[in-house]
Formats: sequence, structure tokens, C-alpha cells
Amino acid sequence: MITKGPIRIEADYLIETAVDPMQAAEIMASEQSSGTFRPVPAETPELKLRAAARIEQLEALEPVLTPTLPGAMQPKDQQIWHRAFVTLSWPLDNIGPSLPNLITTIAGNLFELQPLSGIRLLDLRLPTAFAERYAGPKFGIQGTRAFAGVPERPLIGTIIKPSVGLSAEATGALVADLCAGGIDFIKDDELQADGPACPFEDRVKSTMRAVNAAADKTGKKAMVAFNLTGEIDEMRRRHDLVRDCGGTCVMVNLTGVGMSGMIDIGRHTELPIHAHRAGWGALTRDPLLGWSYPAWSKLWRLAGADHMHVNGFDNKFTESNESVAASVASLKDPLFGNSPMCAVPVFSSGQTVRQAAATLNAAGSPDVLVTAGGGIIAHPDGVTEGVKAMRQAYDAAMQGVDVEVYAKEYHELTAALATF
Repeated sequence: MITKGPIRIEADYLIETAVDPMQAAEIMASEQSSGTFRPVPAETPELKLRAAARIEQLEALEPVLTPTLPGAMQPKDQQIWHRAFVTLSWPLDNIGPSLPNLITTIAGNLFELQPLSGIRLLDLRLPTAFAERYAGPKFGIQGTRAFAGVPERPLIGTIIKPSVGLSAEATGALVADLCAGGIDFIKDDELQADGPACPFEDRVKSTMRAVNAAADKTGKKAMVAFNLTGEIDEMRRRHDLVRDCGGTCVMVNLTGVGMSGMIDIGRHTELPIHAHRAGWGALTRDPLLGWSYPAWSKLWRLAGADHMHVNGFDNKFTESNESVAASVASLKDPLFGNSPMCAVPVFSSGQTVRQAAATLNAAGSPDVLVTAGGGIIAHPDGVTEGVKAMRQAYDAAMQGVDVEVYAKEYHELTAALATF
């Protein structure tokens, strides 16, 4: 049973504007529903009542003395730019429960409006009609744990490095070393797809030979997320190849395949989908432009993403630890009451043995997937020792023991701490 949500589509924004914030909100509502830049005869009061977006809430914030973004209106009087939180809503009848058209409605021409010198989509809430059309993640944390054979602790993973340049055979050899170390999860780098230097089919077969051989020997079968990003028919064929070779996970680059591509593979898949957010920085890096992660990730969860990247603590990019923690928390936010459609948070981007405690603290549980590329593969004593060191760091964090203290009993962790 799905608990009822709002009867209208709702979206929250942070805006900055040279005009009165209420006027700016009215322009936003008009532009994204029944209106345009001039009144038209057919936009009657009756049509507006039926189809127009509404301003549900507006909260004024402290103004600023300079605009954030170029090309916007200048103030007519005093030189200040107003900021405000705004909530808009739309009748479901405007678009129906359609994710591609939802994106156009809540994040279409808004980012180009001249009265706005800043606009950021913060969050959204959807009618339950969306849950009736889109099933969300098929596997989530429980299905992932079942495939990976890891019932309780954090899943320790890595990324094939070098990102590109390895042949299919060399990739398989690296995977064999990772499996020997007891790795739980391996993923293609997002840059590795189906190039002539490392064809997808060859890479899958070489990798799965290594995975299956290790599983026959040890009883542990590593989960590998093969990057099947491509056109829809290609992704379907690639998925089926992975499944038929005994693989247990596939990966897509969300911005590369788009919403319709993700919806299709989400409906087609028989394996967990590892959703990579390559390109995310272009949508979020400026705090007064683009999307916040809670709003953006809800759409992809609904479309079927089982794992979603959240960056990582003390990462190699520009995102703050506070932002990473907020992203992790947002993936637990139920989409539809008791039908939460939660995704597994994936920590990446410069992860080493040193971030384990902060990662588990932010997650509030061991239901996390950690992917450390160089943090495992660049271990000074080799790949197998790199896997062991990362496992040891998370064992320490699970037990609440300082990693430096824990390392006194494990030479692999000691070497990792000295290196990273």
C-alpha cells in the first residue's frame, strides 16, 4: 500500500531577483504553466483555475548587494537583489505522471528567466500517480546484499584503474587480483564503455571468467557493475550479456542516457542498476543555480536507480563534506510514505582508508557502498593488500576503534595509512 502524497506536483526553489520576490514567483508560475510574456485571449480565469501553477509559499531572505548570475534584470530603485524560498505547485492533469515531462515543468525555462539572477531547485514532492507508473529501485540495499553475499557490513568496492587504456584481458587480470583480496564490488570507470580498445563483450567475458573462477575457489562472488551506457537497444543487449555471463550488476551514466533511457533500462533490468552521476557538477556547482541533490536524485530513484553516487568525504572535487552528508540523508527520504524507494549511497572520488569513520557516521548505518579506485589499487604492497586494508579500515569504524590504533595489528592498514 502506498501512502497518499500531495494531489499536486510541488517544487521548492531558492531564487534571487531584482524585482519583488512575489512578482518573480508569479512570473515563474506563469512561464511554467499556462502563461507567456504577454496575456493571450485564451488564458481565461477558468483555464487558469484549471491549469495554472500556484505559489504555495514564499519566504523572504536577506537581500544581497550584487547579483549571482550575469544577464539578469537590474533593480529599478535601490541596488539590492532579493532572495527568497518559493514553493510552486502544478495540477497533475497538466502532464500526467511522466518523468520526462516533469523535468520540463519543474526545471525548464526557469533557469533562463531575465528577472532571476539566481535560481536553484531544492526539493520536490509528487502525487502517488507517479509511484503507480514508476516502480523505483528493484533491488536496493537488500537485493544488492543478496547478490554480493554481504549481509550486514559496508560493501567495499573499487573502480577499474587506469580508467581507460587496459585491454579486456588486462581488466580481467586486475579483477582476478581484486577477487583474491576479497573485494565485494568492482565497477567500470564511467569513461570505459565499448571502445575498440576494450570492447564491452570482451571485457564482460574476461572479467566474469575471473569472477566465476574466484567464486568457485572461495565461495565469494564479487559484484561487478559493467558500464552499459549507450543507446537503448545497445543497453538492453549489453544487460542481457552480463546476465547470461553470470554478472550481478550493471551501470549507467545518468546524464549520458537521459531520463527515457534510464526508465527503459530500469524496466528491462534483472540486475541492480549502479547509477553514476558524471556531469553532475555542471548542474549544481553554483549554489544559486541548478539543482540540489535531493530533488535531482528523487527522479532517478523513481526511474529505477538502485545505487546512487553521493561523492565522498574529503573528496578530490569541490563538494563540501556538509553537502555530501546532506545527499546521503536525502536518499533515505521516502518518496511515497511507506513506499520509500530508497537507493544505496555510493561513496567515491578520492576515498581511502582515512574516510571510513566519517562515512559510517554520516550514513548512520552500514548500508553503504564504498568505491575506492586509487585508494585500493595504489596500495604500496599491491591490489590484494589494498582490498584488505580498506576492509580493515571499515572494520575499525564499525567497532568504533580509531583507525591508527586498529592498524597496529594489521600491516596492510599500516601501509595504507602511510601512503594516503
